Amino acid sequence: MRFTYLAVLAGCLLATLPLELFLRARVYARWRRWLLALAPAFVVFVAWDLYAISRGQWFFDPAQTVGVVLPGGIPLEEVLFFLVVPTCALLAFEAVRRVTGR
Repeated sequence: MRFTYLAVLAGCLLATLPLELFLRARVYARWRRWLLALAPAFVVFVAWDLYAISRGQWFFDPAQTVGVVLPGGIPLEEVLFFLVVPTCALLAFEAVRRVTGR
């Protein structure tokens, strides 16, 4: 149970990796664009989580995480969530664009 959150994130990345490798979505290849696409939402949602954690409105079950807690009480997996999920969405979007030619 301790690695559940991390395992789900890894599964998401593994499931979308073929989009980069075989459909040539080129999300990882254009890493500057990838970072620019992720940065605004990453900053906003991490700040939002930190605020909710500080107010006691949001918490994480330590039994579901690896135990690495970053400043502000946010678990490593939650920070990774804000990188992994948008990355998977970008991979899917770029793969559809590649296949449809749009």
